[in-house]
Amino acid sequence: MVQRKLYLNWMRSYRGTPFIKVLTGLRRVGKSTLLRQFAESCIDDGTTPDSLLYIDMESLEFQDLTDGVALHAKVSDSFQGVTGMKILLIDEVQEIRSWEKALNSMLKSGRFDIYITGSNAHLLSSDLATYLAGRYVQINVYSLSYAEFLEFQPESTHSSRLFAEYLQYGGFPGLQHLPASPEIRFQALNDLYSSIILRDIVERYAIRNVPLLERIIQFFFDNIGQPVSARSITAYLKSQAIKVSVESVLTYVGYLQSCFALYQVKRYDIKGKRNLEINEKHYLGDVGLRHAILGYRQGDIGQLLENVVFLELMRRGYAVSVGMLDDWEIDFIAGKQQEKMYIQVAYLLGSPETREREFRPLRMVKDAFPKLVLTMDELRQDDAGIRHLYLPDFLLGGGR
Repeated sequence: MVQRKLYLNWMRSYRGTPFIKVLTGLRRVGKSTLLRQFAESCIDDGTTPDSLLYIDMESLEFQDLTDGVALHAKVSDSFQGVTGMKILLIDEVQEIRSWEKALNSMLKSGRFDIYITGSNAHLLSSDLATYLAGRYVQINVYSLSYAEFLEFQPESTHSSRLFAEYLQYGGFPGLQHLPASPEIRFQALNDLYSSIILRDIVERYAIRNVPLLERIIQFFFDNIGQPVSARSITAYLKSQAIKVSVESVLTYVGYLQSCFALYQVKRYDIKGKRNLEINEKHYLGDVGLRHAILGYRQGDIGQLLENVVFLELMRRGYAVSVGMLDDWEIDFIAGKQQEKMYIQVAYLLGSPETREREFRPLRMVKDAFPKLVLTMDELRQDDAGIRHLYLPDFLLGGGR
């Protein structure tokens, strides 16, 4: 089984520390597998099976754990007579009411090493963060990077065919075990979409107007990487004879962000050194979700490449914004500690006009931080300190 070392190493680095280790992310990106792999590695390292408890809240075996009191009783019974440090792993912990009180009690006892996963961005909402302040660490788990995707392939090395598959089907790990049939894989993507939308949004937030939610989703999925405001969405819906308030749209957008299906990226005024509060851009938690409802459209490859680069920057731990410089736009400003990169993403530099459009905004930035243009051209065309890279090479670690 492929091991996702980035996340497993993070879990190992915090092993035995007095924190609740929290893995969050989109449903079906592999959090459950990571938790099981970590449990197996603990056993391999000498942890006795009776000192480890794995609770899967999607299993009928644990459906009686409806609240924190039941959870506490279950854990106490399971570890009856066990001495020393005990490892507790809970998958989809948000299914348990008041889970935080039970886990906080266990953590304070000093006898538990605790790991949890959840598919909701509000798992550690402001109230919970206050309640557990200083007692948890968190990492967001994303769908497969291109490098991870290649580990699932027999060839395990980049090719144009495999990169096209990555763009077409996205990075959900479960798809890698299915036959390479477009019909089967697109059906699986459709099922994933339904699971995420119906379970993580419709059921959780008791949404009654599901058709409206689906129209809003279609709008965002069709406009990834485009400046969007709540008012532009309401105007679009009005043109479709659907009347909805700006407040309702913002609420639905919040739901999409809460389950990691959608990420909002602020625009940043480079000269004014401030975030702009209007016309943010949005990217998907996985491009495969888009194809589940819109189909795969080769003509949208520029948007798909931009989304893939955005997710890669997030995986690498960068804070990402969209740069604005006078009337020009820089696709991404990626910052982390003392690092910064300016990045343009395009399909091909097929004409002098396209080349100028991509390079000119980067020439206008006068600081010394790296500036990259990422495209599917295999022949590099560096310009005045601006590096032109083959986009798959960047995804595989080049250009850092």
